Amino acid sequence: MGIKMAKILSYKSLGTGKVYDIGVKNTHNFALSNGCIASNCFNKSHSTAYGYVTYQTAYLKANYPLEYMAALLTANSGDIDKIQKYISACMSMNITIYPPDINCSRVDFTPLNGKILFGLSAVRNVGQNAIAAILEAREKGGKFKALADFCDRVDLSTVNRRTLQSLIYCGAFDKINSNRHQLIQDLELVYNWGQSRARDRASGQGNLFDLLGGEFTSQNTPSLTRNAFELAPKAKPTQDFPPQEKLRQEKEILGFYVSEHPLTSLRQSTKVLFPINLSQIDEYKQEALICAVVMLNGVKKVITKKGDPMAILQIEDLTAQSEAVVFPRTYERIHSLLQLDERLILWGKIDHRDEQNQLIIENAEAVEKMQMVMIELTPYQASTIEEQNRLRNILKEHSGEGEKSKIPVIGIVRAGNSQKLVMFGRQFWVHDSMSTIQTLKNEGLAARIQQLNQS
Repeated sequence: MGIKMAKILSYKSLGTGKVYDIGVKNTHNFALSNGCIASNCFNKSHSTAYGYVTYQTAYLKANYPLEYMAALLTANSGDIDKIQKYISACMSMNITIYPPDINCSRVDFTPLNGKILFGLSAVRNVGQNAIAAILEAREKGGKFKALADFCDRVDLSTVNRRTLQSLIYCGAFDKINSNRHQLIQDLELVYNWGQSRARDRASGQGNLFDLLGGEFTSQNTPSLTRNAFELAPKAKPTQDFPPQEKLRQEKEILGFYVSEHPLTSLRQSTKVLFPINLSQIDEYKQEALICAVVMLNGVKKVITKKGDPMAILQIEDLTAQSEAVVFPRTYERIHSLLQLDERLILWGKIDHRDEQNQLIIENAEAVEKMQMVMIELTPYQASTIEEQNRLRNILKEHSGEGEKSKIPVIGIVRAGNSQKLVMFGRQFWVHDSMSTIQTLKNEGLAARIQQLNQS
């Protein structure tokens, strides 16, 4: 089933003119021809219409989730915040979003084999004319077999180097060659080769491969068959970009992470420790204390009138992007952590100001340094008042003051083949994991240290 959603591409002024109100003043009533008044027709008709649309939307989402989410992503492809929110919704619905694929992607987001394939129109630096040229070449000659095959068949006067670089960086050629660094190194040579081939064809010169339909068979080696693109020049073999660099490039081209978000591996552990998502900030009251795991996308250093440094941060998690402010006193303590593309745990207060939601940061910690104290408990220990008090006293003994207590404590309650994780309140977090573990063991409790990024 196909679902169509309208996307506004441009706005056009129709000029000015008179507007006539056929209703009674200050109401949505309408005067009828017999002198009677139709009460509140506007409100009732709109309520009915919105109710019907809501029903249709809920029905489509429940019965055709793949098609519905693909249409929703397409309709909002120009809004990065909404796209990120909808991709997060897809994850919660167990719908996988495939990165762009030069051999499968179409203009818009498309359902494919139970997943949603990224649309080419949402890739930065790839215009409508370039997309049309790619789809036309693919339809005429089938799937592209290599970068050189692509440059040989696609109109390079429409698809320029910058477009090709964007397609490589975002992973559109990964199914052909997953070594993006190699493709970038090959691009200059292959692109020039493709242009030269196009000029030869335009002048009517061609070459032996063109005359033989793109392949030849040698009498000395009867089984040898080769395509013209296989003889295209290539750069020396090189190692691929590191995973984090590939994700950074992907984010730069698409506006968000698709193949894998740097925070995805922390999703399960952060559900227990830090259940707050950035998309939920507007649901909390002014100055409410929250803790969130984020990626740091931007750091703008600011000097106050008193000459003290502070910073304005651009942050994101799996659900949304937001802004955070680090005032001088906090900045002095955590400024060394404020590096681009770092995964951080932030503690702060909600600030609703000028219709904008942001965090006032009070503390931070790098995800890689974040430890947890894990305590294994029997149902008896977890439910007995005496045991609870004993554990409470141990933890209070090792809790620090304010920002010193950064180490969360998690209880693992095992019963048969099942287990339940219980997070102890912020007041029971400790400041020294080693000494806490030793005390717990001395008291006969099974405890261990676990890194957050290894959970």
